[in-house]
Amino acid sequence: MAEFLWKGKSREGMERSGEMEAANKDIVMATLRRQGIVPIKVKKKPVEIHLFPESVSEKDITVFFRQLSTMINAGVPLVQAFEMAEKGSNNKAFVKLLKDMRNEMEGGVPLGETLRKFPDNFDRLSCALVQAGEQGGILDSILLRLCDYREKAQALKAKIKSAMVYPVAIVTVAFIVTAVLMIFVIPVFGKMFADFGSALPMPTQIAITLSNAFVDYWYVVVFTPIILVVGIRQAYKTEPGRYRLDQLLLKMPVLGDVLRKAAVARFCRTFSTLTAAGVPVLESLDTVGETAGNVIVEEAIQNAKESITQGQTLSAPLTASGIFPRMVTQMINIGEETGSMEEMLSKIADFYEQEVDTAVDNMTALMEPFIMAFLGVVIGGLVISMYLPIFKMASIV
Repeated sequence: MAEFLWKGKSREGMERSGEMEAANKDIVMATLRRQGIVPIKVKKKPVEIHLFPESVSEKDITVFFRQLSTMINAGVPLVQAFEMAEKGSNNKAFVKLLKDMRNEMEGGVPLGETLRKFPDNFDRLSCALVQAGEQGGILDSILLRLCDYREKAQALKAKIKSAMVYPVAIVTVAFIVTAVLMIFVIPVFGKMFADFGSALPMPTQIAITLSNAFVDYWYVVVFTPIILVVGIRQAYKTEPGRYRLDQLLLKMPVLGDVLRKAAVARFCRTFSTLTAAGVPVLESLDTVGETAGNVIVEEAIQNAKESITQGQTLSAPLTASGIFPRMVTQMINIGEETGSMEEMLSKIADFYEQEVDTAVDNMTALMEPFIMAFLGVVIGGLVISMYLPIFKMASIV
């Protein structure tokens, strides 16, 4: 299929133009004639080359779900709702996604199954909730619940990312500045001090020795961080590597606590959303495990699922995992006994989302003095070591 631009005249003699997707030019002309339009000019739409091609973001999906819920509630048929969404979007990648989905639904495929055919854009949670909403006849309310979940999940993810960007950016800049000083600046001072005629101070000697190592092995300095990042990413793609890295992240002093609380909040929010939508518990646990974002947490959830199939409670295996705090498992136990699991999980999620906000703020505040001290010791130490011989020379004069 290709896209064609066409111009023509209607039976009333008015000029018309537009775009049409077809296999060839002849089909476009035949289609226009059937519509009562005399084709004047038909040509292939030129291919646009974008250096930065558009993509479908999580925000695009969330906004679409909210719009779709409103249109369904207003009685608009699904296919027509998709057509309206296509016309209202300026993102070509998103329009193409909607068009492909609409073609599936026009062929008789339900919306829930259609979402599963696009796993790059719709996760298992969205597919399960939409399918449950279709089966229960409450798709509009389920979509609103899904939007609330996605917005809270995106806010939580953004909070953690923003906390990590600051220290990473500072350390990266410090590394670049140090490398520039070592490779380009200190060698100039080294040549100047070579004719000093006296023993250099120990800090200056150490700085010049390190600078010589940087100059001689600059490729090691440049490529080691790149190789390290690529190696970690490749290791994370393997099961043993991902297991060890996720385990290490949870055990880290400050960051581990933030990630653990985020995992608890995500588990409770996802499980609560699925339970409220009427998704069976075992299927919900499969979905919750897949969206956990950490292999260790996923393993604990799978163990809980196996325990439930054997007639045990959910809280017992979660307690045994050592990942979920005692308060969380006790509240889940109360929810199981009183039949108010959905409400209890929602309250836990609210509490731990607030805890994540507080923990991220504390982590950022704790990192600032350490980062400043690091910069002061490294950058300041290099500058001082270069000026010590000058001070010594001034005192001699």
